[in-house]
Amino acid sequence: MTAVRTLAPGRWQADLDRTTASFTVGNLGRKAHGTVPVTAGSVEIGPDGSLLGVRGTLDLSGIATGIPKRDLDLRRPGLLDLDRHPTMRFTASSARAVDEGWEVTGTLTCRGTAAELTGVVTVDDLVLTATARLDRRALGIRAPSFLIGRWVDITVTAAIRHSA
Repeated sequence: MTAVRTLAPGRWQADLDRTTASFTVGNLGRKAHGTVPVTAGSVEIGPDGSLLGVRGTLDLSGIATGIPKRDLDLRRPGLLDLDRHPTMRFTASSARAVDEGWEVTGTLTCRGTAAELTGVVTVDDLVLTATARLDRRALGIRAPSFLIGRWVDITVTAAIRHSA
């Protein structure tokens, strides 16, 4: 069953207590993993089951990679510049149904820069999973690729509930 058939029309909100955002990126020849708190998230479904909107906000100041020194380094202006830009936002601009759910394209805003991002959103038992691959260079994050990989794989898993 596709996601188009599993959600009733209307607005759906993320249950923030049961929502996570995680990422994986190359770091010094290995994979670095981390989590970021989600502070807002919603999807809107049209009367015909189409995906009309997706929005989400992450609190980058709460980024956790399991290595406190790395977390502090990510705050620097050349990387995430968290003192000036502590949040990351995504707003969908288009969506199309695909076998596994929806392919969603929108604007990701981070570090005061906006970049287009495309990913896939699926729903299973009122749990929405969004996955995307971000080219960090699109956000102006410049670092040698042996230090930080070019591609950041992002996954957001959100328990959702229908809003009144």
